[in-house]
Amino acid sequence: MVACASASSGADSVPYLVGGQTTVVWQHLPDFRSPYAGARSLRPGPEDAVSHTYTLYTGIRPLPWLDVYVVPEMVRGEGIGSGLGLAGYTNGEVIRNPAAGMDPYLGRAFLRVTVPLGDEKQTTARDVLQIGGALPTRRIVMTGGVLAAADVFDTNHYANNTRTQFLNWSFINNTAWDFAADTRGYSRGGAIEWIEDAWAVRLGAFQMPEVANGLDLDGDLLHSHGDQVELELHPAVLPGRGGVVRVMAYQNHARMGEYRDALAVAAESGGVPDVTKTRRQDRLKYGFTLNLEQPLTEDRDTGLFSRVGWNDGATETFAYTEADWTASLGAQVAGGWWRRHEDRAGLAVAANGLSAAHADYLRAGGLGFELGDGRLSYRPETIVESYYLLQMVSWLALTLDYQFIADPGHNAARGPISVVSLRLHLQYVAGNG
Repeated sequence: MVACASASSGADSVPYLVGGQTTVVWQHLPDFRSPYAGARSLRPGPEDAVSHTYTLYTGIRPLPWLDVYVVPEMVRGEGIGSGLGLAGYTNGEVIRNPAAGMDPYLGRAFLRVTVPLGDEKQTTARDVLQIGGALPTRRIVMTGGVLAAADVFDTNHYANNTRTQFLNWSFINNTAWDFAADTRGYSRGGAIEWIEDAWAVRLGAFQMPEVANGLDLDGDLLHSHGDQVELELHPAVLPGRGGVVRVMAYQNHARMGEYRDALAVAAESGGVPDVTKTRRQDRLKYGFTLNLEQPLTEDRDTGLFSRVGWNDGATETFAYTEADWTASLGAQVAGGWWRRHEDRAGLAVAANGLSAAHADYLRAGGLGFELGDGRLSYRPETIVESYYLLQMVSWLALTLDYQFIADPGHNAARGPISVVSLRLHLQYVAGNG
């Protein structure tokens, strides 16, 4: 949701945007079955939690081919269970590492260079990270600085924004993509995109954190980095409603531990496995993702989406969440069907699972940065989420959300759980792009 006000401008004016957002999420977790719990378990309810985020968006286009964006942010409050115990966590607004604190920080500060490949242009709408206006239809785009890898890769029109769409991590990004980021979700790096009418190719490289779920990024770029390549295609599945297919491969190099090594050390010593004690420089994790979206209406506001992902699951989860494979399917429906054109409704289901090594490690009592019940009766975590967003005025939306999660933390011995959420989102963006 973006409410825009265009300033009158002369031919010599510099395009810009300025705006802000605030999102407040209240969640309630009732009591649930929990015969045991560990250091990284979701705590049995009942529990209430409130998070609130604040973001200032600023952007300027000093040259026709150059955009500059600076986006400070602040996250306060907390989530249920302090962000632990689930692979598909229930609130994408929460920072799960207490060491991050609640002070303002610089979320993004990046440059975007656009090189035209032809004379044809298209009009792009203003958005929080897009000044908007006329852009070359065929173009090369280079982005670099402080940003999120997910700003460029694995985007999806129907499942990408925790402030206006689904709240669960399983529908924000591919949970099997352990993308390079600090605990807040940001990194330093860059990407280059070649964009044509019917396809696009993207390459990107970003810094990994020094430790799993860490706040500091590793400066040893030779041995620590996350790389990805994505191919986007636009097949005409339905007449006049072309779909989008994104296929991505990624690899992470970092000082990571391995689950099998940790189990072997524990077998020799008779202790509990600790993957952090097996960390070695330049370990490799790799994986693949598939991301689909299919509009069902001409305006693209109603449509279907799906994601499938897999990683090798040998090294410890380092940045996003503890899932080695995932599959999700869902839909967004625009309110025009019932004469509420700006309202949105969504329904989705996802399954997250572990590699055999990862499951064996948790079963033996090992801890990840997010999971660890002390033991494990492994079964893939299954999530169903539904929401209704009521657009009260152009700059204010209220969402009612419900999530059902079976086998939380991939553990059949605990749960299922239900989470009810209320989300209040205020956003205003103005400019003259």
